[in-house]
Amino acid sequence: MLEREWFFYIIRCRDNSLYAGITTNIEARLKAHNLGTGAKYTAGRRPLSLAYLETCADESQARKREAQVKRWAKAQKERLVAARA
Repeated sequence: MLEREWFFYIIRCRDNSLYAGITTNIEARLKAHNLGTGAKYTAGRRPLSLAYLETCADESQARKREAQVKRWAKAQKERLVAARA
């Protein structure tokens, strides 16, 4: 069985807020967010842009990373985004 590649991502919204999530297909996920079908939070904050992307070993690692970063203050998330810019 082929293992899927998992990603942890951060999207920057029109209002400069950040949204974190996980996916196996970043292009399709970003498109869904920009169409307003990705998440309730991002639906009213379009257009959106990918601010950060991290490859994870598996779904479990991606979920753990998402939970970790979602607990951070916005300033800490901004530092993470800036470090990869």
